[in-house]
Parts: sequence; structure tokens; C-alpha cells
Amino acid sequence: MNLTDFSRRRRRLMQTMGSGSIAILPTAQERIRNRDVEYSYRPDSDFYYLTGFPEPEAVAVLVPHRKQGEYILFCRERDPEMETWHGRRAGLDGAREAFGADDAFPIADIDEILPGLMEGKERVYYTMGVNPEFDGQVMGWLNTLRRKVRSGAQTPGEFVALDHVLHDMRLIKSRAELAAMRTAAEISAQAHVRAMSSCQPGMSELQIEAELLHEFMRHGSHYPAYSSIVAGGANACILHYRENSDLLNDGDLLLIDAGCEFDYYASDITRTFPVNGRFSAEQRALYELVLEANYAAIEQVHPNNHWNDPHEAAVKVITRGLVKLGLLEGRVPKLIKDNAYRQFFMHRTGHWLGMDVHDVGDYKIGDQWRQLEPGMTLTIEPGIYIAPGTKAVARKWWGIGIRIEDDVAVTRDGHEVMTHGVPKEPAEIEALMA
Repeated sequence: MNLTDFSRRRRRLMQTMGSGSIAILPTAQERIRNRDVEYSYRPDSDFYYLTGFPEPEAVAVLVPHRKQGEYILFCRERDPEMETWHGRRAGLDGAREAFGADDAFPIADIDEILPGLMEGKERVYYTMGVNPEFDGQVMGWLNTLRRKVRSGAQTPGEFVALDHVLHDMRLIKSRAELAAMRTAAEISAQAHVRAMSSCQPGMSELQIEAELLHEFMRHGSHYPAYSSIVAGGANACILHYRENSDLLNDGDLLLIDAGCEFDYYASDITRTFPVNGRFSAEQRALYELVLEANYAAIEQVHPNNHWNDPHEAAVKVITRGLVKLGLLEGRVPKLIKDNAYRQFFMHRTGHWLGMDVHDVGDYKIGDQWRQLEPGMTLTIEPGIYIAPGTKAVARKWWGIGIRIEDDVAVTRDGHEVMTHGVPKEPAEIEALMA
């Protein structure tokens, strides 16, 4: 992204806000990992989407039609001693020159300045409830104005949820955003290929995770977009398995759900493959069923279809296949109506994807599923999971967990699979691992 992208977003938001309004948007707080050690810092996605400013202790304020400048950034001042210990700061001049702020003030002065910016405004756009401490500050500024009412101060009469407006903007990706997401998907695809190529019985899940991280960083991604899932054997039946510590056994499948973040945009890929490079008959039967559901769901991703169409397509394929394999009994329509498939496929077929791996945006408008539009990006990730000991299921199926996940963008005439770079056909996987 460049300064023009961020400026365009701010202008669009302020056009929606209109005159007589003010938007207040703090970035994320730094978090302590243990004692004097902090977690790696990442700015709040909404804040970064509008500012491109990567530092902590910052607040963006938008005031449409303010004569002195509509975009105000409160941030840390330059401090040579602190910068020696903790790294460079943009400072007030950098906020204006490098990050496009019209006006910049020290974050330490925000309590003195913000009430004056709020005075006379009719509406305050702010996301309440995310940061209770900052909520208290906002209420404090409002109360400061209320105490001046007898002196003629005018207080805002309405609070509007900023996230509702902003998240609708974030849902539709620009060309620059899609380019970043393609890069993230390409890097992650290479990482999955590396994992397939490296995998052997006797390795640990952690060793495979190390291969993923190496490939992410080697291509310019600093972080995974989320905690990687590297789940061998029955661990794959735990949907959010995180330990990544067991040994990989000959004859088991390995499910990897991992994606990198590039330029603040996420990728999200899942592939499942045999540890020894060859699918067993049962593994292949279930894998081909999940793959068929993956293809069927992707085919439903195009403009004017609704959000739930891909899920409905995947459910139909999986339910029909489970009946054919003898894992379910009955008529497919009734089994779907009764949610019988949820014993084996218990999650949705996808989610929005963007700056956050589970990205923002409503899935329904009112009571209706949202229609897909060009620029929306989502995952397609059907799966089947049969935990050991599952009742009324033959032992030969136990311990098999399979998920196949792709990142898909809605285009004007259909869809684009951004994660095409990693194999998912059984023959392709076996050939790569050979």
C-alpha cells in the first residue's frame, strides 16, 4: 500500500461521515508476554487500514472539513534515548511527512486537545467495547465538554459504531489489496509444498512447522497470519490443534493449516497428505470426497450468488458421499435437513479473508445471506473428521481428519483461486512426495 491508498480510504470514510462529525480510532496496545518481554507488535487492523502507521501509542482522528486539516494523528514524539533502546520513531514530523497526517500532536497531550476537537460536533464515530480503557478516555472527554455546557460548549449528541461503516469498506478489496493477498498466498503455497517435500515418518510436527516458518520468512513475510496447525494422525480431528509436538507416524495423514501475513494481509491454506507419501484406500476415499466438495463450493463463488451457496454445495457433496461410503444412512435431503453430516463436518465451509484471517464484514444483511460481489475474498475449506472411538463407525475410518482449504477472490465474471500453487489432487501430492 502507498500513501495514496490510505488517503483514498480516509476520504471515502469522511464522505460517509459527513459534516458535523468526528471519528476517533486508537491503534492496538502493546501486550506483555512475560515480565519485561512484549509480544511482537502489530497495529490494529482498522487503524492501519486508514493510516498505514505501524507504531504503538497512536490515535487517528478524522474531522471532515476541518480547516487546519482533516486527518490528525496523535503519536509518540522523537526521543533519542528511547529510540536507542527500542527503535526509531516517526515523531510528529514523520507523521505528517511520511504518513500523510495533516496535523500531528504528542500522544501525551491527547486529553487536552481531543475535547476541543469533539466540541460542536453532532456525531462521534467510535468503536465502543473493544478497548475498555480507551472507552473510559472517550467518556472522560465527553464529560469534560458537558461540564462546559453552561459556558456555551456544544456536546455531541450521537455515537455511531465506526466498525460497522469501516468493515463494509474493508470487505471489498482494492487492486493493491488483492496484489498483497496474492503474494501472501504464493508464499504460503511454497511453504506447503516445502512441507510436503520434507515430510517423512519419524519427524515431529514441530519440525514441519519450522519448514513452514523458514519459507515464510525467506520470501519476506515476518509472521504467520495465525498460529499454524500441524496435526498428524488423530490430532487432525481437533479443529484448532495447536501443540504441534507429536511425532509423525508411518501410515497417518498430516493436516497442515498455515498461512503467512504479507504487508498486513493474510493467507489461509489447508492441505492434508500422507506422512509416507501414499494414501491408504480409506484415506483416499475420504480425501477425494472432501476434494469434490472443495471444487463444488469454489464453483459457487461468483457475483450474485449468496454467501451460503458454497457451503450448501459442500454439504450436499459430503452428505451424499458419506452415504455412499456407509458412514451415514438415509435419504440425502433429510440427512441435510437434520444436520446429520455435522457429526463429521462440524464447521462452516469458509470465512471472509483480508487483513485479519477471519476478516470483518457481515455475512447477512437483515435476515438474508449477503450476495457476493467482485473484490470480496473468502476461504473455501470443507472437511471430514472421524475421531478415534466414534460410535457406529468402523475402526478403519478412525483417526482420519481431512481439510482442504483455498483462498478465493470474487471477480467480475466468476472467481480466482489465489492458492492454486499448492497441489491438492491425490496423484499430484503423491508424485511431489515421491
